[in-house]
Amino acid sequence: MTKLRDLKERFMRDPEFREEYARADEDYTLVEALVRARQAANLTQAALARRLGTTQSAVARLEGGRVSPSVATLRRYAEATDTRLIVDFVSRGG
Repeated sequence: MTKLRDLKERFMRDPEFREEYARADEDYTLVEALVRARQAANLTQAALARRLGTTQSAVARLEGGRVSPSVATLRRYAEATDTRLIVDFVSRGG
């Protein structure tokens, strides 16, 4: 049986796979930051939705990575969780 680690190592040799993997990792990092901010504010998805003027299911979609939020949405999310939105660009090379 192939181990997951070995399979990942084999797939990572493919440049297209590596690029998609990095993109997915970036998306996951954003989702993780959203959830952390909400939890640090001691808010449920429903409570956050009320602050945002939306539904709990919309917050769940956002936190599930199923939508690509606009900067305006991220600003509203930050305000609702009493946090600050910081956007940064980091060099890909080393």
